Amino acid sequence: MPNRPIYITDLDHTFLRTDQSVSDFSEKVWNEKAKESILSVATARSFQKSRDFLSKLHLSAPLILLDGSMIVSPEKKLIDIKTVNKALGDAVIEEGKRFDIYPFIITLNDVKTLDESFLFPTSLNMHQHGVLENYRNDPRMLKCENIRAKELNLKLVYFGDFNTLKPLTEHLSKTFGDVLEYKLSPEKYSDGWFLTVLHPEGDKAHALQKVMAYLGRETKDVTVFGDSVNDIGMFKLAGTSVAVSNALDEVKEVASIVLPHSNDEDGVAKYLKSI
Repeated sequence: MPNRPIYITDLDHTFLRTDQSVSDFSEKVWNEKAKESILSVATARSFQKSRDFLSKLHLSAPLILLDGSMIVSPEKKLIDIKTVNKALGDAVIEEGKRFDIYPFIITLNDVKTLDESFLFPTSLNMHQHGVLENYRNDPRMLKCENIRAKELNLKLVYFGDFNTLKPLTEHLSKTFGDVLEYKLSPEKYSDGWFLTVLHPEGDKAHALQKVMAYLGRETKDVTVFGDSVNDIGMFKLAGTSVAVSNALDEVKEVASIVLPHSNDEDGVAKYLKSI
């Protein structure tokens, strides 16, 4: 059915509840909708982390992962990847040292198995300590006394306070220009902020274009859902963009529709059920 509706949703603070669960209601609505539509996700999470949350959901289109730096089919076939090379990654780390902060780095070890590593430094601020609590039993974790980039770096992520990350963002942008993408956002699971550094075509907007081309459809054919800064580029391309009620104001400003319900009120599922 080439003209089936297409829906692609962000996960954290959009489709997932704040406790990072999928409600029974959302699961039921999603799987009912999947019988007549094409559904998938666009998330900052990795393939494995996304599959953990979505194991009970029918996915019928490629998954946009790690902010858009990786596109993978539901069958775990790699469709596209955009990485930061080692030299550039190490240069970013060196510039970050001037601000007394080191990044977390998500790297791809094997393109065939999609095996990833989550590198983290020994020098951590309180925001980074808080984030690591959520990854305590993650087998990808690798502690690095002298953190350095690998060959295939999917993204570098700095967690900290706004007063540190805002000038760091400006400094990196001035230093490296458009050879990298920089996304500064509030961290909704805490009171901190995070800065994601990516390949310039490793964001959700470029990934959405790739997915729609893979499906043989136009970006105007898709409805997307989101809440945060990394969704804005995707919102500007989609035919319909839908913000949950808890979305950032700058996301609501570019949305076609702002829902009356939040992620904790199953906003996405209620919208899908209504149409």
